Amino acid sequence: MNAISLLIVDDNAALLRSLTDYFSEQPDILLTETASNGAEALEIIDRAHPDVVLLDIVMPRLDGLGTLRALAGREQTPRVVIYSALKNDAVVNRAVELGASYFIVKPAEPQDIHEQLRSVMSDGTSVSLAPRPAEPPASYARWSPDERVANLFLSIGIPAHVKGYQYLREAVRMVMENHDVINRITKELYPGIARRYGTSSSKVERAMRHAIEVAWNRGRLENTNQLLGVRLFSERDKPTNGEFIALIADKASGE
Repeated sequence: MNAISLLIVDDNAALLRSLTDYFSEQPDILLTETASNGAEALEIIDRAHPDVVLLDIVMPRLDGLGTLRALAGREQTPRVVIYSALKNDAVVNRAVELGASYFIVKPAEPQDIHEQLRSVMSDGTSVSLAPRPAEPPASYARWSPDERVANLFLSIGIPAHVKGYQYLREAVRMVMENHDVINRITKELYPGIARRYGTSSSKVERAMRHAIEVAWNRGRLENTNQLLGVRLFSERDKPTNGEFIALIADKASGE
């Protein structure tokens, strides 16, 4: 069997470095390139034609499901192995519907990922889903804060491709590190995010509001109330940006 050409797509820089170091030393793997989002991945796929893509779900610009949708309309596509911390049944099923060959739950040892890549490429057809842990509530405590926040955002219905998603995620991270910053949202939190992303405080505030509005318009209020464990929200009773950030930070910090 010839070396398998591989493209790794993930916005976690540390994870990319770790996997790159591992796969660069494997004689049966030809690591073509890496990408930090789906848009970059599609460009590389068009240019380099990798055999298989190791793809994260939650990424800026274009997420994993969006990447799968873009690939679904093409005649020749690489096999796609999803590598994500999300344990949401709807996401897993949708990824498979869109053509994913396998789903590996983060974290996993590079050797295990390597084995599944070989398995996917040795079969003529898509393989079954990777078994997911039977006790997700117990494993929740082992997730990183970013994984918890990403899972909450996905379950609530905030799309990863809108700018407000990144701003909200950064805001939650800031509040988890220093809860008092939520009391200085206009003087410190918005300006801090604006400086990081090269924009203005007002645009940060509007983008966050838009992301929350999108989530509420998707009609997942019952799911949202259950996840956050707060008083019932309704279509007319949406949280402010600050309330939403504080609720997510509190939930993501819990066991």
